[in-house]
Amino acid sequence: MTIDAPIDTVPPRAPVASPIASLLTAPILPTLLRLAIPNMVAMVGSTLVAIAETSYIGRLGTIPLAAIALVFPFAMLTQMMSAGAMGGGVSSAISRALGAGDRDRAATLALHAAIIGLCGGLFFTVTMLVFGCSFFTLLGGRERVLEEASGYSQVLFSGAVAIWLVNTLASVIRGTGDMRLPSMILIGASTLQIALGGTLGLGLFGVPQFGMPGVAAGQLIAFSCAAVFFLWYLLSGRSRLSLNVRAFHFERGMFLDILRVGAVACLSPLQTVLTILIFTKILATFGTEMLAGYGIGSRLEFLLIPITFAFGIASVPMVGMAMGAGQIKRARRVAWTAAAASGLTVGLIGLVIALDPALWVSLFTNDPGVAAAAHSYFHWAGPAFVFFGMGVSLYFSSQGAARVGGPVLASTARLLIVAIGGAGLMTAQAPAWTLFALVGGAMVVFGLSTAASVAFARWGK
Repeated sequence: MTIDAPIDTVPPRAPVASPIASLLTAPILPTLLRLAIPNMVAMVGSTLVAIAETSYIGRLGTIPLAAIALVFPFAMLTQMMSAGAMGGGVSSAISRALGAGDRDRAATLALHAAIIGLCGGLFFTVTMLVFGCSFFTLLGGRERVLEEASGYSQVLFSGAVAIWLVNTLASVIRGTGDMRLPSMILIGASTLQIALGGTLGLGLFGVPQFGMPGVAAGQLIAFSCAAVFFLWYLLSGRSRLSLNVRAFHFERGMFLDILRVGAVACLSPLQTVLTILIFTKILATFGTEMLAGYGIGSRLEFLLIPITFAFGIASVPMVGMAMGAGQIKRARRVAWTAAAASGLTVGLIGLVIALDPALWVSLFTNDPGVAAAAHSYFHWAGPAFVFFGMGVSLYFSSQGAARVGGPVLASTARLLIVAIGGAGLMTAQAPAWTLFALVGGAMVVFGLSTAASVAFARWGK
C-alpha cells in the first residue's frame, strides 16, 4: 500500500503579516478607525490640559487670564507646527520609505527628523525670548498683563526644544503605523502637566506659589520627560525601526524629503492662527457681547479639532506606505475614507448645534446678549463644520502623498476671505451675523478647495 503523506503532517502556517505590511493590505475603514482612536484619546487629553490650565490661571486672577490670551496663539502655533505640519512631513517620509521596503532609509530619516525637531525648538526659543515681549505689546499687552505674559512665555518657550522633540519623535513612531505608544505617552505627559502645573502655579501641598511661570513649568517638565522617553525607546531597539546612531551621516536628500512636505505644511497652521487673530480683531469692534459669543463658538471648534486631527494623522502612514509601494489607488481610497469619516462626524455635531445652539451655549452663559450672538454664530457656521472636518483630514492625507501644496493654498483662500471680507463688512458697518456667515462660507471654500486639489492633483511619480 502506498502512503501518499505522513499521517502527522501539519499543513504549513500562512505567514503572518507584520504590523507595517498590514497597512498595505488590511481593510481601510477598520484599520483607519483602529489608528484614529488612540490619537483621538491623546488629543482629548491635550484639551483637558487647556481646560485645567485655564482653571488654574483663573484662580490667579483676571490679569493672568488676559495674559494667557496673548501667549495662547504662539503656544498653539508651536504645537500645530511641530505635531501637525512638520510632524506630518516626518510621518510621510518614513511611511513612504517603509512602503517601498527600505527600512534603512526610514531609520536614517528618523535621525534627520530628530535634528529638524531640535532646530525647530531652538528657533522658537530664540524668537520668543528675544521678540516675545514685542509680540505681546502689538497684541495690546500693557503693564501687568504684559509682565505676566512675558513671565509665562519665557518659561514655556525655554522648553520649546522638548515640545518639538516630543512631537517630532512621536511622528517618527506614527510613521511606522504605531499610534498607540505615542498616544499613551502624550496622555501621561498631559496628566503630569496638569498635576505639576496646578501644584507649582497655585502652590499646592506646601509648595511655594510660582504663579504663571509655575503653570508653564508644568508643561516644560512633562514634555522634557516625554522627550527623554521617546529618545530611549527609539534608540533601545524596541521600536519598529532600528536606529544606528554610530553609522549616521548627514544626507541633504533626507532633509529635503521631510522639508518639502513639512516646511510647506507649516504655512497652514500659521495661516490658521492669523485667521483667528484677524477675525477676533475685527469682531472686537462689534462689542463685548459679540466677541464673547464668538468665544463660546470657537471653544466648540477647538474641541472638534481632536476628531479631525485623529482621522487625518491616522491616514498619513496608510497613504504614505501605499504611495511608497506604488498603490496609488489605495492611497486615494484611504484619503477619501478618512475625509468622509472626519467630515461626517464633526458635520453631524455642527448640524445638531446649529439646530439647537442652547445645547452648547447654555453650558457657558445665561447672558441674553452673549447667548444671542453665540446662537447666531452656530446658525451660520455650524452647517459648515462638515467642510472643515473634510478639509483638515485631506490636508493630512496630502502630506502622506507628499502633495501638500493644494491644501495649503486652500488655507490661504480661507485666510483671504476672512481678512478681506471681514474688513469690507466692518467698513460697511454690516450686522454681526454677516461676519458669522463669512466664517461659515470660508470653511466651505476651504473644504471644497482642498477636496478639489486632492481630486485633480497627480499622486505618484
